[in-house]
Parts: sequence; structure tokens; C-alpha cells
Amino acid sequence: MSQHLPNLDYLKPELLQKLGDLELVAREIVEGQRAGSHRSPLKGFSTEFAHHRQYVPGDPIRDLDWRVFGRTERYYTKLYEAETNFDCHILMDASSSMTYGSGAVSKLEYSKFLAAALSYLVLNQRDSVGLSVFDSEMRAHLPPRSAMSIILQIEKILKEIEPTPKTSIAKQLNDIAVQIKRRSFVILISDLFSDVGDIMKGLQRLRYAGHTVIVFHTLDPYELEFPFKGTWKFDALEADEELITQPEKIRKEYMENLTAYLEELKTGCIGSGVDYTLVDTSSPLDGLLSKYVENRALNMMGPSVGAR
Repeated sequence: MSQHLPNLDYLKPELLQKLGDLELVAREIVEGQRAGSHRSPLKGFSTEFAHHRQYVPGDPIRDLDWRVFGRTERYYTKLYEAETNFDCHILMDASSSMTYGSGAVSKLEYSKFLAAALSYLVLNQRDSVGLSVFDSEMRAHLPPRSAMSIILQIEKILKEIEPTPKTSIAKQLNDIAVQIKRRSFVILISDLFSDVGDIMKGLQRLRYAGHTVIVFHTLDPYELEFPFKGTWKFDALEADEELITQPEKIRKEYMENLTAYLEELKTGCIGSGVDYTLVDTSSPLDGLLSKYVENRALNMMGPSVGAR
């Protein structure tokens, strides 16, 4: 059920119209995957009280528990089984390498649109979403909430991102694994410019904790195709280095290394039960998400790789 939103930089009306009522997790999948972890896996049908949460501006006033207020003089919101289906933690890489872009949109800007769209899809399912932005450290952390108003806080964080040179993906994955207390969806958006072994250890840590892990490996088309010609100076975005060369002379070796790197990542993710998607930032976002949702639904109908 779509909800009205104010004008946002990273959620344009035309994008929302194209996304329609896409479900990040199909309802028939939800039933099977969440059996045992929630008493009522179907959203919108259970009204059984689950627990309280302190009121946050933007929460529906009708859900305030006035009896608790009378005893404590503090505002608390009632949460029901239907509102506790799952938490989704979106982790977004904001290191300097993400600022690269051969066209109008950098990897970082594309990732912002992707994070906002994924947040909307989760909220539109009446589930909870939060956002963490990192480089070498966690720069912003917004715990999951199910109120659609959280999208305004997500938008604010996305606008204020200031990239820094270094990244530490493995450390951030380990840290978030410690912080998350219940089984959740964890979505990583990054160019994954780090040691593959370290990345896999971080992803596996999340999987061992029972989380469903989704990776959107975000790369620019020039990084995927290396179509440069002539003489170029390449600057290392996360180190004080540069290389002046003729790309045609190193393209073969570059493409071989890229293919091996992508294969190692994809194979490692599949082997660990991590949902891996390679994202070309020249791809329209609505098409990417529609295809992803369709593929995820098909894959989930086969042998389950979700959290156990």
C-alpha cells in the first residue's frame, strides 16, 4: 500500500510510480522464511500486542499507550505482531572510491538513490528499515523503524554524506553483527574495493548470526569495461598514488584481474548463502530493482539460502 511522501531529492515521484507496489520480500516467501520467528508472519492481519517502544516524532498518535503515560508521564507506542515482521539494516559505503563516476551519476550518488528506494520498499511493506553510512568508521547510524517518517531522516543523512579516503568494510560488518540483536535483513551497498577474504569474513559473520544478507556490488560502467583510450593519469581514490599510462596496453590484464575478482566475490557469496547482485550504475534504478525482486522470488522458490 503506497503512502504519500513529501518531495524528496532521492525519491522522485516518477521513481515511486515505477516502483509501484514492488515487494522486496514476497508474501509467500515471508511465510516460509519467518515461520517460528514470528507468531504472525502475514502483515496486516494480526492485531495482537507485542511490546512497547518509546514514542518518536512521526509515529502515529493513535498508537500511543495513554495508560502507560498516566503511570510514567512518558510517551510509549504500542507495537503489534504485524509491525514486528523484520528489521532491515542498510549499510552504505561512503569512502572516496565511491565518488567515481564516468557519467552524470557517481557510484555514491547512485547508491544514495538505491538506499532510498530500498528503504521505501521495506517501509511500504510495513516493515522496519534503518541506515548506516560508513568509510573507515561508522559515520551515521539510524536504527530501524517502521514509521514512513523515517524516510525524512534517511534523506537528511544521504544529503549530508561527506566521503573520506579510507574504507574498512570488514570492520563495519563485524561491528554491525555485534549490534544487531534479532535476526534481520542486512543490505550492503558498496564497490567492495577491499580484500575479498576480509569482506567474506565479515559477511559470513552476519550469516552465522542468522541474518539474511544482500550485497549490491556497485560499479561504474568504465570500471566494468575499461574503455579508455590515449594517455591517461589514474589517481588512487583511497591512497596517495597515481599512474600515467596508455590504457590499451593494460586493458587485457585489467579485465582478467577484474573477472577473477568478480568471480571470487560471487562464488564466495553463493557459498556463504549471501544474495549477490552486480550493479552497473548506468542501469535505470527501477529496472534494476524490478529485476532483482523477480530474481529473488525465483531463487527463494528453490533451495533456501535465507537465514536459518
